[in-house]
Amino acid sequence: MTNPLLEDWDTAFGLPPFERINDTDFGPAMDAALSEGRARIAAIAAQADAPTFENTIEALERASSRLDQVAGVFFSVAGADSNDARDALMREVSPKLSAYSSDLFANAALFARIEALWEQREDLPLTDEQARLLMLTRRSFVRMGAKLGTEEQARLKDIMSRLSTLGTTFTQNLLADERDWFMSLAESDLEGLPDFVIDAARSAGAEKNADGPVVTLSRSLVVPFLQFSPRRDLRQKAYEAWTARGANGGKTDNRALAAETLALRQERAQLLGYDSFADYKLETEMAGTPDAVRDLLMQVWTPAKAAAEIDAQVLEDMLKADGLAGPLEAWDWRYYSEKRRQAEHDLDEAELKPYLQLERMIEAAFTCSNRLFGLEFEEIDAPMYHPDVRAWNVTRDGAHMAVFIGDYFARSSKRSGAWCGAMRDQGKLDGARRAHVTNVCNFAKPSEGQPALLSYDDARTLFHEFGHALHHMLSDVTYESISGTSVARDFVELPSQLYEHWLEVPEVLAEFATHAETGEPMPEDMLKRMLAAATYDTGFSTVEYVASALVDLAFHDGAAPADPMQRQAEVLEDIGMPFAIRMRHATPHFAHVFAGDGYSSGYYSYMWSEVMDADAFAAFEEAGNPFDADLARRLEETVLSSGGSVDAAALYTAFRGRMPGVEPLLKGRGLLDAA
Repeated sequence: MTNPLLEDWDTAFGLPPFERINDTDFGPAMDAALSEGRARIAAIAAQADAPTFENTIEALERASSRLDQVAGVFFSVAGADSNDARDALMREVSPKLSAYSSDLFANAALFARIEALWEQREDLPLTDEQARLLMLTRRSFVRMGAKLGTEEQARLKDIMSRLSTLGTTFTQNLLADERDWFMSLAESDLEGLPDFVIDAARSAGAEKNADGPVVTLSRSLVVPFLQFSPRRDLRQKAYEAWTARGANGGKTDNRALAAETLALRQERAQLLGYDSFADYKLETEMAGTPDAVRDLLMQVWTPAKAAAEIDAQVLEDMLKADGLAGPLEAWDWRYYSEKRRQAEHDLDEAELKPYLQLERMIEAAFTCSNRLFGLEFEEIDAPMYHPDVRAWNVTRDGAHMAVFIGDYFARSSKRSGAWCGAMRDQGKLDGARRAHVTNVCNFAKPSEGQPALLSYDDARTLFHEFGHALHHMLSDVTYESISGTSVARDFVELPSQLYEHWLEVPEVLAEFATHAETGEPMPEDMLKRMLAAATYDTGFSTVEYVASALVDLAFHDGAAPADPMQRQAEVLEDIGMPFAIRMRHATPHFAHVFAGDGYSSGYYSYMWSEVMDADAFAAFEEAGNPFDADLARRLEETVLSSGGSVDAAALYTAFRGRMPGVEPLLKGRGLLDAA
């Protein structure tokens, strides 16, 4: 029987035939795809013909096409709907993929062909995109050790294989801790909780087969519980379990994995001739150097800390007014902050949520993209990897642009957080291929028959991930390896964070923020209060984020710490971390940094991109129209359609005419006065 993962899919839009794919298909398909890729690469390196762009660089683009197809499906499913079989295969596959990559970059004959093209690049009839791809390809080979000696290449291969295994294990340990812990609630423990939290707790209890409602470590449940539960003892228990993920001892403890990961990254950087892993990693980013990153973060840290310390005193006074002894603890912050928000802004999240229905927020994200870029969405009935997953055909002027796949609800088989991925990238090398884009979130699933309700932060997350999806859907380049979000890490968050701004446009909320029961639009005074409170508590959110980014940078800027937890504590002491605020991601559950090296030395990139997104949306504000057609067209033609085919700074400058300073970011976070 033919393995469905290895076929050329004759399905609607070329989607994977999920109804025919079994877990037992993934391993053989991956092995076959790896073998095919190796054979193709060997043939490119061994050919007698002199190297040309077509027979070397373009041939390399095609070499791993089958592997890309299989991996695109497997990793999409394994991250969003794990099980024991998929977890085991992930552990098996990760080192195989690492070896494949290491062997590719260590292929001396292949690199010689690339180097020959590079040396004659000025005389080659290349388009700008081809010249960029040649540069990026050669740079990747050099940065992956193509110029190292045989022994050094062998050691680098071992390092990369071990790092791959460590990242997979880190992720699976974290998921296990999140999946296995829950706190049962008696009916009396529900007192003070709004209906949407009670509903989510009952739904979670049903999923866990518990005898009643529970609190899990899903952010969409534990955070509102911390906001609303008057039971300080239960808040403490839930908070400490949430922040202890990956640090509970036993087989799922991630602390030793983090230490080994940091040591191997530093060894890798030094093999390649860099002083530190941060120097290596940041060389290809917009920031360029660790000092540039640290300078940006500290420009934001100082006013954010000042604002947070003022807020902490107010919240501690509230706690003491309740007859409790201080100090304000981390599990108290969200509870008293929510009470303060209700008092100062007359804004109750339980009152807001019925106006922020998931279905309406999806519709809002679609409609904004239609007004800006002319995209239209039609839901399609296609087999998916889980019953909760939905798909839409995306068109413009009747032409197919992409398939958008939405997987919105939390479940125990899904890793935490929210992300955008692509089962298939856009490209035009062998005919037009449009992207298959996924948005995966962890919103609380309602009880049967009830509408899914979001917090305002949830709605921002939905718009954020959809901004990433637009980067894929509007991509218009020839080569898949540089399409969509294949850009500098500190540029990739620009489209996503920029798109969040359209959720704040009053006319968007006026149309789509409608009550789940009555259908009435959000009252104008509530809308104004919600938008006025948009910067509420940003001292807290900025401090917890910047602290994580500074710890990430410190881990990689210099010798690897033998004890990452001690180094984390030293960094937090040096910057004066406020007592009642913890890092957004402590080391044992810092998946951005330790699940792979995508955001290692790069967690700062959200803030680097925010500097640009605040300035970019200001262009629409200056035009007096958030849907200005000329600006939208220029945004697509520069940032959104170009992928990595042009340098990131050049793309932003082409859109805005200049690079921005930090002031728009501080203004957007309400921290300008504290600066």
